[in-house]
Amino acid sequence: MTSPAPIRAAFTQALGEAWSGGAGAILPVGFFAGAAMLVPFGVGSDAEQLGRIGTGVLWAALALASLVTMERLFQADLEDGALDLWVQADAPLSAISAAKAFAHWLVSGLPLALVSPLLGLMLQVDPARLPSAALAYGVGGLAFFLWGGFGAALSATVRRGGLLIALIALPFYVPTAIFGALSLQEGAVVEQVLLVATTLFALVAAPMATAAALRLAVD
Repeated sequence: MTSPAPIRAAFTQALGEAWSGGAGAILPVGFFAGAAMLVPFGVGSDAEQLGRIGTGVLWAALALASLVTMERLFQADLEDGALDLWVQADAPLSAISAAKAFAHWLVSGLPLALVSPLLGLMLQVDPARLPSAALAYGVGGLAFFLWGGFGAALSATVRRGGLLIALIALPFYVPTAIFGALSLQEGAVVEQVLLVATTLFALVAAPMATAAALRLAVD
């Protein structure tokens, strides 16, 4: 019989790890803001131009910022033996891995979506688009963290595997980033549906792929 206790334990543990190991929301938000604020120095300060590219720039910055806390997502569990317990627990390993990724999204990803309107204003994005943009960044950011968890699982046995995680996860980010950027255009209902679809697909596929990768790491 499946027990929810291991899932709750993994979620609680991941919350603590996210706060301590990645400085909570400070490091991802700082990276997100820094990447976004560098854009005007590279493309110029023309308000019209920044307004056109601002939401896309934030998608790119969000994708990169979501990788900041991924390196230790499963590595610590592998080192202290907790991963062996997760594999043998009376709960699907895919659900445990999803719970850990969701915990990191709550601590690091949700704050990124919440600060995106402020950064959007700095990039001259139309203020009327900012609430829907923040919602889109929150939905798409969850997909980023789920696929980032898959990358973290595949590189759990690699010391300082941050670059490897990026190489693995970034290709899976592409559909979400594309549909996310398109969904913020006026009347882009189809693109909004496709953005939600990419996140729903990640909710199903990423935990299963992560569980398979973790079993390989244990073996």
